[in-house]
Amino acid sequence: MALSKDFEAFAVDLFSGLGRVRIKRMFGAGMAYAGEFAFALLGEDAIWIKVDVVSEPAFEAEGSPRFSYPMKDGRVIDMDYRRLPEAAMDDPEDACRWARTGVEAAMRKAAAKPQKKNKR
Repeated sequence: MALSKDFEAFAVDLFSGLGRVRIKRMFGAGMAYAGEFAFALLGEDAIWIKVDVVSEPAFEAEGSPRFSYPMKDGRVIDMDYRRLPEAAMDDPEDACRWARTGVEAAMRKAAAKPQKKNKR
């Protein structure tokens, strides 16, 4: 999955209604962050929003496919990301509404993680 500089700039502009959005490049693609929360994968001119059991039904209703990738051994791995609905790619307000569901899913996941104990 590749991420061009132009598409990265497009995504940052598209999600500007969230406040400061930063893109961390990894493996040729990118991860979009709002604050400390990763809410989207970027690559191949596509945006994939983080989902969980709360937010995924809305993406399913839109027909948004799940992000998956093939492994060398032939298995296909599904991740908890759904493609941003096509109509939202041209509508920053709608894109931010979907992106907020990704931020909220990331926040719920972080809150569910056990807290690390301090060692003395």
